[in-house]
Amino acid sequence: MATDTLTDVFEEHRPVLTGVAYRMLGRVADAEDVVQEAWLRWSAQQRDEVREPRGYLVRITTRLAIDRLRHVQSRREAYVGPWLPEPIATDFGPAVPDTAERAVLAETVSFAVLVVMESLSPLERAVFVLREAFGFPYGEIATMLERSEAAVRQLAGRARKHVEERTHRHDVDPAACRDLTERFLAAASGGDLGELLKLLAPDVRLVGDSGGKARAPLRVLESVDKVGRFLFAVAHQPVPDAEIRVLELNGAPALLVLSGGKPDTVMQVEIQDGRITCVYIVRNPDKLGAVASL
Repeated sequence: MATDTLTDVFEEHRPVLTGVAYRMLGRVADAEDVVQEAWLRWSAQQRDEVREPRGYLVRITTRLAIDRLRHVQSRREAYVGPWLPEPIATDFGPAVPDTAERAVLAETVSFAVLVVMESLSPLERAVFVLREAFGFPYGEIATMLERSEAAVRQLAGRARKHVEERTHRHDVDPAACRDLTERFLAAASGGDLGELLKLLAPDVRLVGDSGGKARAPLRVLESVDKVGRFLFAVAHQPVPDAEIRVLELNGAPALLVLSGGKPDTVMQVEIQDGRITCVYIVRNPDKLGAVASL
């Protein structure tokens, strides 16, 4: 296979490989490292032995991601405060025209699901990603992971049950989510505490990720009063040379706050029945690199 063809084949499948690696690891740099290692292995492979490039590349990427996940888990155990995935842009583009497929891809890259997946074993996480996000057949996943199909089905069932039990149903309509996100921004920045509290569900939660490198709650906040007053206070702390953008991150509308042109905060809300059930805030500067150019 010629070098240009070799590169073309890899680039054709890069989006899927990156999608698998990011969902496995929750961090862009880790995902990029895994995909780069997959490229090195692909470029050194005897192509005559590869009948199905996509399956081969996904298999290599998944195994590398499992190894990397086992390595970074100890690092996350020492993480300061709550952990959230690194925000990424999720404009799936014309390559994913089907609404149902877009919904699945968005759901499996959401903050809520990625946080829950942190409690899965590396194998459970791999099976969940390959099956739920990308629809690989059980038999193909079994080959990729060198497990029996029965074992893979068991892993898939266990992972799916775990995720479903720990994530709540929420609204995924983009227009509705964007509208409520903008109303949320207007109420907070406009100093209307009463209106802000009306937008919050009674059992609302706030999860802030700073990694100990910026100001954010070191524990999850719960209740309308605590979350509302925290957000109200934050909205009235001036950010130098501030600019706020509404864009799609991790499958849903989000607020990107820039200070002097540099990312300062990413904020996203989870919505159920027209009210905000969870607020996610990412302030760790190490996790804002992927949104710097948006």
